[in-house]
Amino acid sequence: MRKHGLKMYSRNPSSYTPLRESAWQKNGARSLTLGLDELRNERQIAMFSQKDSQAYRHYEEKVKRLVTAIEPILDLSVADTMTFLRAESVWGKINALLRSPCLRKAATSVSLLGADIPALYEFLTAPASSILNHWFESEPLKATLSTDAVIGTMTGPYTPGSGYVLLHHMMGGTGWSYPKGGMGAVTQAMAAAAASYGAHIFTNVEVSRICLNGDGQAAGVVTSEGREIKATIVMSNATPYVTFQKLLPQAALPEKFQAAIESINYASPITKINVAVNKLPNFLADPCEKENEPMPLHQCTIHVNCENTEIINQSYNCALNGDISDRPMIEMVIPSSVDPTLAPPGCHVCLLFTQYTPYHLRNGATWDDKTKENYAKQVFSNIEEYAPGFTDSIIGMEVLTPPDLDEIFGLTGGDIFHGALSMDQLFLSRPVSGDIGPPAPFTPINKLLLCGSGAHPGGGVTGAPGYIAAQAGIALLLAMKSKIWH
Repeated sequence: MRKHGLKMYSRNPSSYTPLRESAWQKNGARSLTLGLDELRNERQIAMFSQKDSQAYRHYEEKVKRLVTAIEPILDLSVADTMTFLRAESVWGKINALLRSPCLRKAATSVSLLGADIPALYEFLTAPASSILNHWFESEPLKATLSTDAVIGTMTGPYTPGSGYVLLHHMMGGTGWSYPKGGMGAVTQAMAAAAASYGAHIFTNVEVSRICLNGDGQAAGVVTSEGREIKATIVMSNATPYVTFQKLLPQAALPEKFQAAIESINYASPITKINVAVNKLPNFLADPCEKENEPMPLHQCTIHVNCENTEIINQSYNCALNGDISDRPMIEMVIPSSVDPTLAPPGCHVCLLFTQYTPYHLRNGATWDDKTKENYAKQVFSNIEEYAPGFTDSIIGMEVLTPPDLDEIFGLTGGDIFHGALSMDQLFLSRPVSGDIGPPAPFTPINKLLLCGSGAHPGGGVTGAPGYIAAQAGIALLLAMKSKIWH
């Protein structure tokens, strides 16, 4: 990707949690900053707990071992896994392993966990709060780590299985980075790479339906403008709901499969607020050394309203009742603090990832302009408690609620992961259980494959669902050519 123009700005430190002034009176510590520097992490955590400062290194070592062991599963085809599981003989299983390097790698990696397998089982099944309480005692540390267990999901820190989401966000790299030019630079580099191999790319063109031939096989797509594009294989990175319930005739799918697709959980807690400001936020906990000059904390993910885990849980409970919390969990990033191409000199972009905000509000209320405006004001008011003057610095904003994410980007339910990252909707059950339909990336429609986050291994900037679908597509094409030659 680098040769196609993608440049990354690494972030170290990567996490900053300021505390409200009322919290300073309890222990004197004003903020918590974490990154790749182990000694600095220990010093930061020691301000809250000497015990935790020593435990944190062991915790990270444990998590890294677990992540390293299960990362190969990200690139593992569910179809290959099901072939192995369904093989009735030892020789059949050996043959499945021999035919799939990814399966061999994943099986070997997990088997080497040994004594850490119970720890993996705990992360897969337990609430994040239970895991973190086992390791730590200081609330700011536990709340900060909890954010990775719930971000983007309609689950709370006390929800069983949220420990896996914590692992999910640790996979795929050694640290957090910003792409130069914003996230669009990632897709631009992908487009350049695809074009170098002869791909034709159409933008601002909506697909209205997937074409089926007389045998019920995928044969191309039709755009909203009525243009038909024929294809030997069709891959969809839309959500399973959009793919199967909006782009295909309902009669094309088996009834049992259709029912399973309709039952997928797309509950989303996210409202994204993109803000342009004419100066950097200046945090009371760690004031700017020079006005409007970025400090290391500005390159971090900044966690607001994370003094303790219970604040996060209370916000989650509000959303379950259809209410909007007056103290939502807020993750702020300021990519312009390291990437000057994103804003004019002196100005910055602040991207606010806020939750929990329900798609459906209580008592029939809707996300109209007034509701969105009031919610944005509430978020800004919260930030003011940590960085006075933030509201006055705003010169532009965009509020994207769950219904907006659904309508504008086709994210069913506003779910950025194309389906909940819960154990019942992962791996062998993503998008549906393997005993209901063909294992992903395959579908009941021959020559239609899933390549988006609704397929294994789920959401996040990994490229794994597309990689798995591409490998399956290549194998399918080779099999088709082999039949023609014979």
